[in-house]
Amino acid sequence: MLNQRILTAIGMAVFFIGTLAYLDPYSFSILVAVVVIYAAWEWASLSGFRSYGSKFLYAFFVLGVLVFLGYILGFGKTEPLDLHAAKSLLTWLVSWWAIALLWIQGYPSSAVLWGSRYGRATIGLLVLVPTWMAASILVSLSKGEWLIFVVVLIVAFADIGAYFVGSKFGKHKLAKNVSPNKTWEGFLGAILANLFLILFLGFFLKLSATGWLTLFLAVIATVLASVVGDLLESMVKRHRGVKNSGNILPGHGGILDRIDSLTAALPVFALIFVYNNFQF
Repeated sequence: MLNQRILTAIGMAVFFIGTLAYLDPYSFSILVAVVVIYAAWEWASLSGFRSYGSKFLYAFFVLGVLVFLGYILGFGKTEPLDLHAAKSLLTWLVSWWAIALLWIQGYPSSAVLWGSRYGRATIGLLVLVPTWMAASILVSLSKGEWLIFVVVLIVAFADIGAYFVGSKFGKHKLAKNVSPNKTWEGFLGAILANLFLILFLGFFLKLSATGWLTLFLAVIATVLASVVGDLLESMVKRHRGVKNSGNILPGHGGILDRIDSLTAALPVFALIFVYNNFQF
């Protein structure tokens, strides 16, 4: 099982780096949309939709929302994306994660507000749609593929730091009713690991004092968001009574199980760049 998990992880990493390096921004956004649509299929199951027809309708509805937002942003046109519209949409869509955090803290009592089939389906829209938006906005920028790569690095460093520090020193539960294995010590490990990433990026990019501050805030905010994204999916899976969102990835589970942290991290990182004129 461990070898299978490692091989799958290597395969995903190679595929991700290859597509990021060789696909143009439009094609990469289409690929992300495909991933999001499949994730919507998995989320339909987490929402409680059992039939293939109902899951297909949910995935198709998510596709329709992506197409509509793509039209608003000017996706696919020769002109750059409408950054003013991107800023407005991201501001509203990212702000909902504050509500998600309250629901995570209040679980299981909070399930009365979102635990219905359609409540969970609505959460799915708020999780998946901004993920595609953020990826499409970032990759459309100058050197946007590096921005996407940095977000993935932040999440990876957070996962690695949380795992090793949490395994060694973890005692105090972060959200025991949602994910009993996650600890505050692991959370601090995620931040510490990313401090090394901040130092590397700061010196590599030769940032000014303002750039260092912006980088620090962007990375720490992204780490915090990644933890909330992970916990949200854990909460929905626990409420549904399942361990994984699917089984398409051997040793890892479903697509949602791999991108849960990114669903919050990508929009938060993108929003910071929108308000910072896409510069450190």
